[in-house]
Amino acid sequence: MSDLSQIVQFFFTGITIGSIYAMVGLGFNIIYNATGIINFAQGEFVMLGGMVMVWLTASCNLPLPLGFMLAVLIVTITGAAFERFAIYPLKKPPALILIIITLAGSIIFKGAAMLVWGKQTYSLPHFSGEEPLHLLGATILPQALWVIGILMAVVGLLAFFFNFTMLGKAMRACSVNPVAASLVGINVKRIVLLSFAMSAGIGAAAGIAFTPIVLMEFDRGALLGLKGFCAAVLGGLGNGTGAVIAGLLIGVLESFGTGYISSEYKDAIALGVLLAVLLVRPSGLMGSREAASLKEF
Repeated sequence: MSDLSQIVQFFFTGITIGSIYAMVGLGFNIIYNATGIINFAQGEFVMLGGMVMVWLTASCNLPLPLGFMLAVLIVTITGAAFERFAIYPLKKPPALILIIITLAGSIIFKGAAMLVWGKQTYSLPHFSGEEPLHLLGATILPQALWVIGILMAVVGLLAFFFNFTMLGKAMRACSVNPVAASLVGINVKRIVLLSFAMSAGIGAAAGIAFTPIVLMEFDRGALLGLKGFCAAVLGGLGNGTGAVIAGLLIGVLESFGTGYISSEYKDAIALGVLLAVLLVRPSGLMGSREAASLKEF
C-alpha cells in the first residue's frame, strides 16, 4: 500500500469513527443546553441502540429498515422514561446531584443490558453488503458511508428543527434563559423531557450504524460516551457545530495515531488532544465562555 493510499485509508477510517463521536457529542450538547448538566448515560443509549437492533433483526426477524426505526423509537422512549422517573421528580436539585443520577443511570443501563443479552459480542449485517469500495488504493466499506450519511442526516434534521420549528425555537429559548422562557409560556419541564428523548434517539442511531463495523456488547457504551464527551467539550459545550468538527477531528487523529504510532495509544489520543486544547482555549474550539446557546448550530 502506497503512502497516498494509506493516508486515504486512515482518513476515511477516522471520519467514520469520528462520525460516531460527533453524534454522541451532539447528544451531550442537547441535554446540556436544556438542563446545564452532563448526561453520563449518553454512551449507554448508543449501546442500547445496537443491542435492541440486534434483538429486533436477529431474534424477531424484522427487516433492517423497520428494525432501525423501531430500535430508535424504543431507545428514544427509554431516554424519555429515564428523564421522567429519575430527573423530573426532583425539585431544583444541584447540578452535581443530577450528574450523579446520570452516572447511576449509566450503571443501571449497563447492568440491565448484561442481564438481558449477557456478555456476548453481537453483530449486525451491513446495511448494503460488504463488498468494499476502492478509492486511490484505499478500501472503504459501504457501511462507513452509511455512518457518515446518518451523521449528515442528523445534523441536517437538527439544524432544521432548531431554526425552523416552534418547538426547536422554544428549546433554544430555554437554553438561553429558562426563567424568561417559562414566563412567556414555554413548558421548560417538557423541553427537558424532549431533550433526553432526542439525545437518546441520536445515540441509538449512532449505535445501530456502528454495530456492523465494530460489533456491540453490553459495556461498549462507556468508552463511546467518553469519546463523545471529549468531542462535546473540545468543540465547546453547547455548540453543535463544534461537537461535530471536534468528533471528526478526534476520529481522524485516532486513526492516524493508530496507523503511524501504535494502537495502544488510541484511547489516550482523545484525552491528550482535549487537554492540549483546553490549556490554550478553556471554552473549546468553538465554544463561548457561557456555552449556553444553540444558535451556533
